[in-house]
Amino acid sequence: MTLIPAGTEVEFTITYLEMTAPAGSATALPEGVELQRAIDPPVWYFLSLYDAVGRDYEWQDRFDQAETDPLALQDFVRHPDVVIWTAMARGWPQGFFMLDWREGGTCDLAYFGLVPQAVGRGLGGPLLSEAIATGWARDGVARMTVNTCTLDHPRALAMYQKAGFAPVRRETRRRVLVHDHDPDRVA
Repeated sequence: MTLIPAGTEVEFTITYLEMTAPAGSATALPEGVELQRAIDPPVWYFLSLYDAVGRDYEWQDRFDQAETDPLALQDFVRHPDVVIWTAMARGWPQGFFMLDWREGGTCDLAYFGLVPQAVGRGLGGPLLSEAIATGWARDGVARMTVNTCTLDHPRALAMYQKAGFAPVRRETRRRVLVHDHDPDRVA
């Protein structure tokens, strides 16, 4: 185990990907998993999913935004062209995806992920295919976009590419870790 302690400045690479045509039909979700669309969700609901999925991967930007510009975060979460879908099973969230259609002709898969307890149980691929099918279902979509980084789950980039997304650019950034980070962790 390679643990990088909180407070360490690290370099990471963001990969931006896009898909210019639907990559196939949705794969059925595992038995017992149901998608629920959030209608006019409060910011705390989004942040609870964002934290549950992203804590191990240093998802921090939206918490920073909640401190510095809470109205902009609320406008994003509650925008009519931004939708949260939660994968529910056994009475609790297994993961979620968030689609953002605010840019004409584009659906951005703004957030996607599973809670740690759901990783490795066969939900990731089917949930991603549902997100992609839902994104393309809206009239006028000519492309889908997503991004991931080297702090995310180590299989994220390969999963997006397998689903039909292609890298279009990369950029390197630095950040100070808020939480201890184990880059080898695969739940």
